Amino acid sequence: MRQCGGTVPLSMREMMRPFSELVAEAQAADVTGWGFGWLEGRAVEERPPWRYSEQLARRLAAVASAVDLDTGEGEVIAGVPTLPPTMVVTETFPPNAARARASLEPRGVRVIDADEDPLPLPDATFELVTSRHPVVPRWAEISRLLTPGGHYFAQHVGPASAFELIEFFLGPQPENRLARRPEIEAREAEEHGLVVEELRTARCRMEFFDVGAVVWILRKCPWWVPGFSVEEHLPRLTELDEQMRRGEPFIAHSTRHLIVARR
Repeated sequence: MRQCGGTVPLSMREMMRPFSELVAEAQAADVTGWGFGWLEGRAVEERPPWRYSEQLARRLAAVASAVDLDTGEGEVIAGVPTLPPTMVVTETFPPNAARARASLEPRGVRVIDADEDPLPLPDATFELVTSRHPVVPRWAEISRLLTPGGHYFAQHVGPASAFELIEFFLGPQPENRLARRPEIEAREAEEHGLVVEELRTARCRMEFFDVGAVVWILRKCPWWVPGFSVEEHLPRLTELDEQMRRGEPFIAHSTRHLIVARR
């Protein structure tokens, strides 16, 4: 999703197409990989204020060795202009790992498709360990891989992220709202021998402008509403469509936290 602001979304400038057409288009659209370009003009999301990619680029340019965990398609690392001489990324989802290899191996990056602990990497090897939106922070591995004095620099998904949308379909999720709390993750990092130097949080506004955008994002992120289907959730989708046709986007909020820790 693009950042909030800028041009008025197409779906709010022009009369919307029929519900069935919007839904069919979203159901047929490709959701492989980790790009969100399909939502251009249909949804927007604020970005956290700390400019993760810019900070990451500066840190990678200043070290001789680094590993990026849960790299996805490698799109974040691919956007960094200067990589350290020793650069490794890990990714466990085979289609993403294949894309990461295609984009990063020509630059000398080693791509590891492994999910076991420990990872097939030696102890105390990397000056910098990074991750953007790890599935689960692997604190024991992070601590093991870092050189003494090395840093972990990451942006994590925070608690109750996009829960306005999730609970619109699933109802209240009080227990799930407690997961991914930054203060708990910071404590876990310190329990594994790291010193947390910085912890920042952000709550970022998301806006969805047509029902197709909602169908697409729930296909793209199936863990948001497990078992989602248009047929099963047709009444709620119809309700959303009616709201959006009144010119009222659906508002949700993503949560993120930046964590910097030193071994």
